[in-house]
Amino acid sequence: MPPGLATDPIEHRLPSVQHVEGGLEPGFEPIIDGCIAGEHRSQQRVYELFYGKMLAVCLRYTKNTDQAKDILQDGFIKVFRSMDRFNRSGSFEGWIRRIMVNTAIDHFRRTKNAYLLLGEERSIEDFGDQDEEDVLEDSSGEEEMDLKPADVINAMQKLTPAYRTVFNLYVFEEMTHKEIADMLGINVGTSKSNLAKAKNNLKKMLRKERKLL
Repeated sequence: MPPGLATDPIEHRLPSVQHVEGGLEPGFEPIIDGCIAGEHRSQQRVYELFYGKMLAVCLRYTKNTDQAKDILQDGFIKVFRSMDRFNRSGSFEGWIRRIMVNTAIDHFRRTKNAYLLLGEERSIEDFGDQDEEDVLEDSSGEEEMDLKPADVINAMQKLTPAYRTVFNLYVFEEMTHKEIADMLGINVGTSKSNLAKAKNNLKKMLRKERKLL
């Protein structure tokens, strides 16, 4: 595993992920104990068990595989550093997943405010509820598309960081717009607007890809 990182703000958000997705899965107690004791074999086991699943999560928040792997690496460092904070009342996989999501969001916050930009130097706060209504009106009545997961992920990676993040948090993490707004420091109307625009842009890209086939 790579060397450790400096103190990270994600650790202050860990209490919010303790009770997600049911109880602790069977068989993880000894692995967690081993990680807390600093056993390399236990850490390697966690890495092997969750590498594929968590890489898929990171890919949805990033623009390419290299960026996703960087975030995944940072995420695992945070998992091992914070293992003693997991109180075992919730899903271990769900806890790791939330750390990966928070790591991805923190990455964009640190990268020259790229997370807050929407392509043309427009702040995420520039959009309001009217934008959402316009997009929903434009996208109504469109046909259903038979899509492969890889097609959707490829299209998602072409979205701006702001659109992509809100879309992921709402659709895959099942957060409410209020929760998203609180987490990202935006208002509810902005969250709704960016979700609607993300969906609309995804539909346009996916339709274009289908026509090229």
